[in-house]
Amino acid sequence: MPGQRFIVHVDMDAFFAAVEQRDNPSLRGRPVVIGADPKGGHGRGVVAACSYEARPFGLHSAMPISQAYQKCPQAVFLRGEHTKYGRESEKIFVILERFTPDLEPVSIDEAFLDITASYHLFGTPEETCRKIKAAIKAETGLTASVGLAPNKMTAKIASDIGKPDGLVVVTAEGLLAFLHPLPVGRLWGVGEKTRQSFERLGIKTIGDLARRDRAALLRDFGQAGDHVWRLANGLDPRDVAPVDEVKSVGNEHTFEADIDDRGLMLDILMALSEHVSLRMRRAGLQGRTVTLKIRLAPFSTYTRASTLPAATNFAEDIFRSASEKLKAFPPKKKVRLLGVSVSNLNRPADEPRLFPGPFPHSEKKEKLHQALDKIKEKFGEEAIRRRKTGED
Repeated sequence: MPGQRFIVHVDMDAFFAAVEQRDNPSLRGRPVVIGADPKGGHGRGVVAACSYEARPFGLHSAMPISQAYQKCPQAVFLRGEHTKYGRESEKIFVILERFTPDLEPVSIDEAFLDITASYHLFGTPEETCRKIKAAIKAETGLTASVGLAPNKMTAKIASDIGKPDGLVVVTAEGLLAFLHPLPVGRLWGVGEKTRQSFERLGIKTIGDLARRDRAALLRDFGQAGDHVWRLANGLDPRDVAPVDEVKSVGNEHTFEADIDDRGLMLDILMALSEHVSLRMRRAGLQGRTVTLKIRLAPFSTYTRASTLPAATNFAEDIFRSASEKLKAFPPKKKVRLLGVSVSNLNRPADEPRLFPGPFPHSEKKEKLHQALDKIKEKFGEEAIRRRKTGED
């Protein structure tokens, strides 16, 4: 059909754990957890990834490592080798680039592809997806789940539903028939608290949400309500953005229960800032605008941004800006989600400096961060953690 898009979401299955199981046959069939040292249930940090064998015990990524140990002490806990995962990721993206130049990396093991203009080189859109999966398996020994749909959100949902090692195809004609029976929590932007709020209104499926009055959702939930209504009706016009067009780099953390512990919030902000910093540095990016995202109970979501005097990718600069924005919120307000992102991006080589930048000792800081990057690449992101000081 003229104007029809074919969007693919490729998501590697339990990527870090799968690499370890591939390389060490004794780990196959066992629950494997990649992350911080659990220290017998008293460790700090979170689960970076876990194998499918660990999931029946309730383990999942971003779970506190101490909780993961308590739920499944018999699991194999590994710090992980991020340099090795990076090499595997590079192989996978080289494979994906054979199928289309319209490729948007989402993370080290996940990407969107727009194959609208290239699928005819490989057969039908579905045949193209099968060839992508086969190439990844043949060249890396790893499996990927793939979703094919007319838009990004639906392609993402389709790949999730097909896990592990699946391929789910959603046509333009079958888009709403696919979406509407699904639980409303499948939609981007609908977390556990939002799902509960919807269910109190009798909204249990995506179809229930799609049939609701749009104006009422806007009144009750603000722009977020209007956004999810559009998604529920299959309206997601976002394009696949190649890496050079990426507008921001960010990470979020959703708490399992609403919290008002400001110290814990700052710990999470520091971890998010470090993760964003590392991703930016690996991509050769700097940015000037730091945005804090905060979701208060039960649903209200706010963003607060500040523009720095010069571009940076240093974790402490990102954290300082985000934590200043956190101060603006009442200290006893309960928080469901925190997120940090950096936008207004550039590559340092694009803007050579004739004079020293406004951040003092930037050259020394750069050397320090390069050293920290090397340690993290060798021993994992949890190998070094900065300490927050007060509210700064």
